[in-house]
Amino acid sequence: MNYIKLNNGIEMPNIGIGTFMIEPDDAEKSVEFALKNGYRLIDTANAYVNEKAVGRGIKKSRVPRKEIFVSTKLWASVYEDNTAVDKTLERLGLDYIDLLFIHQPTSNWKAGYKALEKAYKEGKIKSIGISNFEGKYIEELLQTCEIKPQVIQVEAHPYFTQDELRKITDKEDIKIMSWYPLGHGDSNLINEPIFTELAKKYNKSNAQVILRWHTQMGFIVIPGTKNPEHIKDNFNIFDFELTDEDMQKIATINKNIRYYTRTDEQLENFKNWHPDFENQK
Repeated sequence: MNYIKLNNGIEMPNIGIGTFMIEPDDAEKSVEFALKNGYRLIDTANAYVNEKAVGRGIKKSRVPRKEIFVSTKLWASVYEDNTAVDKTLERLGLDYIDLLFIHQPTSNWKAGYKALEKAYKEGKIKSIGISNFEGKYIEELLQTCEIKPQVIQVEAHPYFTQDELRKITDKEDIKIMSWYPLGHGDSNLINEPIFTELAKKYNKSNAQVILRWHTQMGFIVIPGTKNPEHIKDNFNIFDFELTDEDMQKIATINKNIRYYTRTDEQLENFKNWHPDFENQK
């Protein structure tokens, strides 16, 4: 496994397991299995309603806490709740969170970001993240924040390489964390001829080639799965390296196409959606 140094000096694994849309029982088992098989980065969120299960999986793995990098996200409905960070810690069963994001740039995001800055100063979180803050949102945040974020989590894959965002993140030394790294499982992306060609060249699967591409792009990648074999395969990407020529060929398939788009109305409705954080399994 490789590590990326964040702009505050902290080192973060560049591949982990994501738990989006994974039910609590499966999340617990997947996290435990992943940690026992070499993973050291776990990603969850308030809105996934599986933080308690993730916490149990961490404990069951028996991997020392100091070796594990845990990232989670505050949901928009609790940005103005001054107990939100403490409640998140309690659900996870942790004394600190390695990376805490605000999940969406709703109109109350400044309150959420201030909560993160406060928690960072208090040592409750070790790094600050922003999720889905592209375009005008990251520009405004960088003009107003006291502490610059370390990581931004956004959709990224070979069909959507975040060219515009990278002009900002490269300049500001903010790392990109990819969600939908395999194009939301799109067979058209996964089976692109270039990936089939490189998979044969390196004796890997197409998905492994794509995940390796992410890490060589400088992205942090968090493929989500509850399948034990997929968990192991997704992590087995560090015994080969794509050449510059390989990377250039992959760059030619960029279509600037997203799999998820969000309207302004949907964004504001996020503030009024209250996932049942407390009664999760």
